[in-house]
Amino acid sequence: MKILIVGSTGMVGSRVAAEARARNHEVTGVTRSGKDGTARAQASDADAIAKLAAGHDAIVVAVAPPRDGSETVAPLLADGRGVLAAARKAGVRRVVIVGGAGSLEIAPGQRLVDSPDFPALYKNEALAQGALLDAVREEAGDLDWTYISPAAEIGPGERTGTFRLGGDQLLSDADGNSRISAEDYAVALVDELEDPKAVGRRITVAY
Repeated sequence: MKILIVGSTGMVGSRVAAEARARNHEVTGVTRSGKDGTARAQASDADAIAKLAAGHDAIVVAVAPPRDGSETVAPLLADGRGVLAAARKAGVRRVVIVGGAGSLEIAPGQRLVDSPDFPALYKNEALAQGALLDAVREEAGDLDWTYISPAAEIGPGERTGTFRLGGDQLLSDADGNSRISAEDYAVALVDELEDPKAVGRRITVAY
């Protein structure tokens, strides 16, 4: 499989790239800077991304909103919509989006990001990721998309290959912890690329 990964040097994107290559898939990495041998393009530039995506089987969107204190929703929506438009231009139907956990439900109708103890440091980013999910649900019905939310906590760790998959509800373990390593998140994402089971919906992955 030929996979274009937009945001391929970030914490999650780099691990998705490594997991895909370990399974003998052909990966094209795209970053804003063009560093580490990646192609240089802005995710919001649909024409540039479309040229890079031509001939690929799938696009992975692993971009994050700005973390410099500036407004987050509009830039992430521009990036997401840019990649969706690029997929259409390039004739690539399969798009998998690295999402956030904040939009997961902790009770019927209550999102994690809206809980009183949600960390303020991550709130704007979580709201932006939730806005992107809403946009994808409303606008990407012509594409074979999947949005994958991690657990509440994600970071570098061990690749175990053992985890649980869920839908729109936050998954927690017996001790009430919701976590996943970035390595196991990448396993779940590449699994979905290889064997699509969640086309047109959001899933989540956690221990």
